[in-house]
Amino acid sequence: MTSFRFRSCSADMHPQPFWHELGLLFVVNQVIALLLTTMGGPGSLFDNVVIANAIGASIWALYELAGAFGLPKVLSHVVATPLGLWSGFKLATLFGVHDVTAQLTDPLGNWRLFASCLLLAGTATLVIVLYFRAARDRAALAAEQRRAAELHQAETAAQLALLQAQIEPHFLFNTLANVRSLIAADPPLAQTMLDHLNGYLRASLGRTRRPRARLADELQIVEPLLAIAAIRLQARLRYRIDVAETLRDALLPPLLLQPLVENALEHGIEAAVDGGEIVVSARNNDGLLTLTVRDTGLGLNAEGNGDGIGLANVRQRLASLYGEQGRLALYPNPPRGVIAELTLPLQREPQP
Repeated sequence: MTSFRFRSCSADMHPQPFWHELGLLFVVNQVIALLLTTMGGPGSLFDNVVIANAIGASIWALYELAGAFGLPKVLSHVVATPLGLWSGFKLATLFGVHDVTAQLTDPLGNWRLFASCLLLAGTATLVIVLYFRAARDRAALAAEQRRAAELHQAETAAQLALLQAQIEPHFLFNTLANVRSLIAADPPLAQTMLDHLNGYLRASLGRTRRPRARLADELQIVEPLLAIAAIRLQARLRYRIDVAETLRDALLPPLLLQPLVENALEHGIEAAVDGGEIVVSARNNDGLLTLTVRDTGLGLNAEGNGDGIGLANVRQRLASLYGEQGRLALYPNPPRGVIAELTLPLQREPQP
C-alpha cells in the first residue's frame, strides 16, 4: 500500500536490488491489507489485498515521477502519498473492487476510511524510509571501515618498507667496508663474511612482500647478521640461538625479530667497551609465542636504547595486528644488559 524511491534511500555504492525493493513492497502491502481487514476495511480480504497493492504501486510510481522532475525527497513524499492513495483506489476498480472514492459523500464513514488509509500509508512509508536509511548508513560505515583498514595497511606497509630501507643500507655499508679491510689482511675471513652476507641477502629477498613468515625464515636473517657482527667485533661479541625445532614453523609478521637484534647490537654490545653476549630464544607460553633477545651490553641506561624507529615500528605493528595479545617489553638483565621480550599469538601454517 505504500512505497517510495528505494534506490535513492540506499547507499550509493550498494544500491538495493530491484527484487529486494519489490519484495519489501509486496510484504508491506499484504500487512496493510490484513490491517484494513481487521479494522473493517472497504471490502473482503481479497478486495483489501487488491486495494493495498494498487495504492502501493501508485505511490511508488508517483514518487519515481516526482524524483525524475527533481523534487526534494520530503516534498515527493508529501505529494506522492495522498495522490497515490486516491489513484490506488481508482486502479483497484479495474480489478473488480468497488470505487471507494465514489462514496466519499458520506461525512463520516468513507472519509474516516480514507484518513485511516492515508495514516497507514504515511506510517509505512516512514518505516521503510528509516529502514533503507539505516541500511545506507550501515553500508557507508562498512565502506569507511574498509577504507580505513586499507589506508592503515598501506601505511604499515610503507613503514615496513621504510624500516627495511633504513636497516639494510646501514648493515650493508658496514659489512662491505669490513670485507674490504679483510681482503688484504685475512682473505679467508673476508670470504666467510661474504658467504654470510650472501645468506643474509638470499633470506631477506622478498621477505617484506609477505604478510607473514615462519620463525625459521626470520632466524635465517638473524643468524648471518649475528655471524657477520661476530666477525667484525671478534671477541667482543658472543651469540647463541636457542629455539626449539617445534617452534620454528610458528608464523609471525616479517621484521619483528630483526630490529630487536639490531637494537641489542647497536645500543648494547657495540657501545660496551668489553662487548657482551646476545641470546635469541623462543618459547610457547600457553598459546602465546614469546621471543626473547637478551644481551649483556650497557643496559637500559644506554642513550637511545628502546627509543629507535625500529622498536617503535614493532610496537605499533603488534598493537595493530594483535591488540592486547601483542606486546614488546624491555627489562633489565642483571647484572648488566637488556631483555627484549616480544609476545604474540602462537600461529602455525594449516596442515594440508
